[in-house]
Order: sequence, then C-alpha cells, then structure tokens
Amino acid sequence: MSILGRPVQIAYSARGTDTLEEAAAEFRQRTSCGPFVFAHHIEIASCTINGVASTFDHSSAYGWWGEIMVELVREHTSPLGPSPSGLHHMAFMVDSLHGGIEWCAQQGWPLTLHAQTSGGQEFVFCDARDDLGHFIEMYEPSERLLGFYDHVRQLSQTPS
Repeated sequence: MSILGRPVQIAYSARGTDTLEEAAAEFRQRTSCGPFVFAHHIEIASCTINGVASTFDHSSAYGWWGEIMVELVREHTSPLGPSPSGLHHMAFMVDSLHGGIEWCAQQGWPLTLHAQTSGGQEFVFCDARDDLGHFIEMYEPSERLLGFYDHVRQLSQTPS
C-alpha cells in the first residue's frame, strides 16, 4: 500500500520563452484555473541532487484547479531531467519524508533532489519518470505550507 496518500498538487514544466506570468495567463485561459501566485527564484538554503551538494534555482506559479493545487515550474539551473509528458511532478504531503523516500525507493523511484527552502520547508523529488512519466515530490505538512495552500485555494474562490 502506498504511504503517499492522495496527490495535493500537479505540476507542469513551464517551458518556452514566455515569462512565467505569460505562461500562467495562457494556462489559465485554457483551463480556467487560478489565479496564480508567483514565486521567482525561490531561495534554497541547502540542496543535494543525486547525493551531491548542488543548487536548484527555480520559479513557480501556483494556482488552484478544482480540488488540487497546480504549479507551473520553471527550472533556471540545469533541469533535473527531461519531462516526456510536460508533467513535471505530482506532490504529496507525507507524515515522514524518510518513510516516503524509502517507499519510493522500493518502487524503483530513487531520490533525486533533497532540498530545504530558506523558510525551512524541506522537500524531495523522487524519480518516477520511467514508470509514471514524472517526478514525485514530497514534503511534510507545516503550518506555513498549509496556510499557503489555503491562501491559493481561497484566491480561486474569489470572483475575478
């Protein structure tokens, strides 16, 4: 049985030459999700990629789509790997990052990225691209993270 639970976020690669704002506006026009909250060059305090100290410079646009958060992610450093479907990752809030990492490893989805934001939020990406076509992102819930999810959800319920 999976310890991941239900996905809390679906994330797409924001590729191309458009700004993140332009990509989000087009995504919103096509899907009616949003509005989007933007975080440019998210500050990462520590990061390992494939077990080696590294950097992960990325920007994200966060919106709400039905019952799930949607993220448009743009990697500014070398991409973690090709995303064959345009789907970058599915995110899950787990009780234990360590337990989630172990469970993913048992599925053949190795830990690719382990990072912590400057605000203290730890998150990981496990590589499920061969089986699922995308990464699995996991983080433990925190008051700050849950508040952010609620904020983005509330924005989607406000008439625009």
